[in-house]
Amino acid sequence: MDEAPVIDVRGLTKRFGGRTVVDAVDLSVARGRICGFLGPNGSGKTTTLRMICGLLIPDAGEGTVFGFDMRRQRSAIKARVGYMTQKFGLFSDLTIAENLEFFARVHGLDRRGERVDEALERLGLSSRSGQLAGSLSGGWKQRLALAACVLHEPEILLLDEPTAGVDPQARREFWEQIHDLATRGMTVLVSTHYMDEAERCHEIAYIAYGRMLARGTIDEVVSASHLHALQGEGRLEDGRGADRLAAEIEQRPGVAMAAPFGAAIHVCGPDAQALRDAVAPWADRIAWRETKPSLEDVFIHLMRGAEDRSVAVR
Repeated sequence: MDEAPVIDVRGLTKRFGGRTVVDAVDLSVARGRICGFLGPNGSGKTTTLRMICGLLIPDAGEGTVFGFDMRRQRSAIKARVGYMTQKFGLFSDLTIAENLEFFARVHGLDRRGERVDEALERLGLSSRSGQLAGSLSGGWKQRLALAACVLHEPEILLLDEPTAGVDPQARREFWEQIHDLATRGMTVLVSTHYMDEAERCHEIAYIAYGRMLARGTIDEVVSASHLHALQGEGRLEDGRGADRLAAEIEQRPGVAMAAPFGAAIHVCGPDAQALRDAVAPWADRIAWRETKPSLEDVFIHLMRGAEDRSVAVR
């Protein structure tokens, strides 16, 4: 598979009303890769996606999408991109098939009937093709939205928090479809708040206050955090579980964060010895073992250390 980046942007910057919402972001994604785009609300994810697909013009920075300049050749980029927004515009009084036929006409596609039938079959919508879109559950609306986005056979798929409010089974089925598209050569950039979804991606990018804080595979990002973690299990004198210690332990030197997990406690920090010293007072009652920091640990740690740069420009 060609490893040359199909998305390759450098120094991407966007300001609104004197506020910098995307600040000098660099991002490259190769063909057929799924890149998870993570960050808290207001971090600049959606704005970045809109610049990449040609809907917004950057105030600074440069880059190419499939070799097309993102400033001068936006029309060519738009024709090759499928963009699924957080609230996709489906027509509730049209059937599934009629919605897809409408989008096929919008894109000016040939073989419209054939393309619609292929999309219905590929995404498991054939049996419901005559059902009104307004009567669909969240998971089925999501499938229909994805079908509409790939109807024109885009080379890049941009997904903006596509599974928000969808049940776990529908989310799993959605990700199976995304991986199937990637195996066919489609490049996917997907924003999400779900850590389990991030772990389904080939690589991830974490942005906060408009700035890129981490980039790479899951293992690379976790390793680069230099965090260490301990898992504690056991009971205190009064019978309470180790999880009850979270608030107290988090205040101790060397502990970056402590979180309860059922009756256990997960503790992490940047120094392994300092972390062991922090939990030593409970060593006679709680069994501590080393464990791997989670992706959630890393992101909370990055977020707490991030500087809010979304300030007004003077």
